[in-house]
Amino acid sequence: MKVSDILRVKGGTLYTASPDDSLLKAVETMNHFDIGSLAIMEHGDLVGMLTFREVIQNLATNGGSLGSSTVRKVMDDHPMSCTPETELDQVRPMMIERHCRYMPVMDSRMLMGVISFYDVAKAVVDAQNFENKMLKAYIRDWPGEDEATAEAPAKG
Repeated sequence: MKVSDILRVKGGTLYTASPDDSLLKAVETMNHFDIGSLAIMEHGDLVGMLTFREVIQNLATNGGSLGSSTVRKVMDDHPMSCTPETELDQVRPMMIERHCRYMPVMDSRMLMGVISFYDVAKAVVDAQNFENKMLKAYIRDWPGEDEATAEAPAKG
């Protein structure tokens, strides 16, 4: 499975901010859309990522206040990225190794989307569930979940 498969299911909505936006405005956007990251764009290019990790680090540094920081001062200006053609088996270790919960998907210099660790985990679970279903269908006379429950002896 490739990253493009996740993007196809996820849809094309991108949430972005400018590096010169106030951190407060960015946090309000993240809260409003219930998202954990913003792609930071400048002149059509991805220049960073802002995630709840950077926000929390800023809060800890400033005694619980967002202060008057701009996104540029807080964002990760060297986010790890992948391409739509990257295999999920390559993405998982990359995300785990860098404790990365959000990863921009780039096609050359164009931002195609952002995938989350949740998106990757869900895709893996969905693929495993599909494979299990196909294997059960392949095995003759495999009881379905309802049949297995109905045939199970009563406890007592």
